[in-house]
Amino acid sequence: MSKKLAFCCAAVVFVFLGCAVREPLQICPGADSVAQALSSLNAGSKNAGSFKANGQCRVGYLDEAGEPQTQNFPVRLWMDPPTQMYLQGDIFLMPGGIVLGSNSDEFWLLLKPKEISSYFWGDWAQAGYFDELMINPRMVTEAMGVAAVGSGAVDSMADWSLSNQGPFDVLAEHNHEGRVVKKVYVYCCDYTVRKIEYFDPQGEIAVVTELDRYKQIAESFYVPMSVRITERPGDDSGNSAKITLRSAKAATFSDKLRNFVFKRPKRRGLKNGYEIVDGEMVKRW
Repeated sequence: MSKKLAFCCAAVVFVFLGCAVREPLQICPGADSVAQALSSLNAGSKNAGSFKANGQCRVGYLDEAGEPQTQNFPVRLWMDPPTQMYLQGDIFLMPGGIVLGSNSDEFWLLLKPKEISSYFWGDWAQAGYFDELMINPRMVTEAMGVAAVGSGAVDSMADWSLSNQGPFDVLAEHNHEGRVVKKVYVYCCDYTVRKIEYFDPQGEIAVVTELDRYKQIAESFYVPMSVRITERPGDDSGNSAKITLRSAKAATFSDKLRNFVFKRPKRRGLKNGYEIVDGEMVKRW
């Protein structure tokens, strides 16, 4: 499977976008230090609770022949912070045609339509910064505000720097080699994340996530009702997607539901299997 196809399949699942015209943002004082910025940013994730949401997804991409294509389908999302997530998309008239999930140990992506028929999975401890799949469950939890920035096995090796650009504090994450792997743009007036840039090993922007229209669903916990993810903006790849979330609300999950949606499923007859190891897709069948 090509990297382009892998992105197109993944982008179908992960992207949330509204179409409202944005008003100019106010300018507010930013954080005084990296520690203060990370602390303020992560305060929301500490208050995150279980919730469910649903919406409609539209994805645009170029097929293998270079022709523009679009898909439009409903999605449903269940999240139990900080690591448990399940997202289902009913694509090609197939209920649950795409399933994305994660728990504290593993993550997975099932693409069931026969034109794709692929299964991706990996252990968080061995995944590294993988860009073969381009978008992954870590991005989803970060976008939804339930994953703390500056924590975890990978982040523990990272270094952060802080700058200010107009209305935004910009937190740049550097890996142990000093390379920038991610930039987080935080709106200084309310300290919500408005954009995340993910960088490839060559230092180029690989994926951009844009977030907007935050909704309060619990005390001190807000979820963006609008998110957009685009692959390599400006290179005419055509790979982007959007969803308008119709609803998002706090929820209590039963043990039966948790054991079903937050557990990595079996192969279920999918033709292609890829494990993510040290940032690479390794074909297993």
